[in-house]
Amino acid sequence: MSTCTLASREGAEPLAGTAATARTWLLIEQPGPWGVEALTNSHLDPDLGRALKAVTDGTDVRVALIRRPTPYSKRSTLLRRRVFLAHTAPGRSWIRTTTIADPRSLLRLDFTAADAGHHGGLWDAYSGPPLVLVCTNGKRDRCCAVLGRPLAADLASTGTETWEVTHIGGHRFAPTLVVLPYGYAYGRASADLVRHAIEAASNGRIALDHCRGRSTWDRQAQAADLAVRDMLGEHRADALDVVRTDTVRPEAVWANPPASARATAAEPLPAWSVTVAHADGRMWQVLVEQRADGAPAPASCGSLLGPPARMAVTAITHLSSGSPTSLVSGRLVAAS
Repeated sequence: MSTCTLASREGAEPLAGTAATARTWLLIEQPGPWGVEALTNSHLDPDLGRALKAVTDGTDVRVALIRRPTPYSKRSTLLRRRVFLAHTAPGRSWIRTTTIADPRSLLRLDFTAADAGHHGGLWDAYSGPPLVLVCTNGKRDRCCAVLGRPLAADLASTGTETWEVTHIGGHRFAPTLVVLPYGYAYGRASADLVRHAIEAASNGRIALDHCRGRSTWDRQAQAADLAVRDMLGEHRADALDVVRTDTVRPEAVWANPPASARATAAEPLPAWSVTVAHADGRMWQVLVEQRADGAPAPASCGSLLGPPARMAVTAITHLSSGSPTSLVSGRLVAAS
């Protein structure tokens, strides 16, 4: 049986720059079945789900439902449910948590402040191991259930702080997950890879293998962050930050566009200049272009075939004082 995951693997679709964007996550425990739109199609009051969507509109707060990876027969109605609020920005990452009896109380949260990284002493500081959120919503895409649920169960059986989550984007990269507090997402994950990512996060570091990007930023910035990390061999979670993103003309990215790029784009595709800063003061300009030149594949099972959009890092220029250098198409050269 052909699946979106199989097509993505066979087409060697890149993972970098594919994570869902969420500076802040609100996670609400809700056992039982989930529909395609889980906030309004689960055992959570659908009116509350719609209200949560409305109050977070215009922010980078992502609301998702979570549940423990246990069989449906063992999932019961909750008298109190666990909730988490997590902010992912570099140097300001945190997780707050509590249990609540009435989930409608969540509508009173200051989502604008949470989006900006301010929790105001809300609830309790979470002091446990990194949270692992594995996408398992089979109603959204069957690959998430078939591949995500066994991974979540395996992790939970070994004591990992694992939750199933409704939707984090990128079904075709299943099993896919997010590790909090830093918000780095991973795709095509194995249990061993996840344990390595958890160990790294426990020590304030990032595992780069199979990494999709940090949810803090838009996808072009995710790709830029990972490219600079790969160039430097930098694994410290808070060592890099994205301080600016500007839209640029595609010709600024490719002085001599490759034939594939010219042939596949009827009109110019988006391109950006992303400024990445290191905690030690160094800075880089990263040029990123959206491409659609990969093998046709469905975005999810049952979708029509189409060229998946990918983020291509085409140049990295060191902007700090001294003799600047550039990385162009994988080759270090002196900057002009």
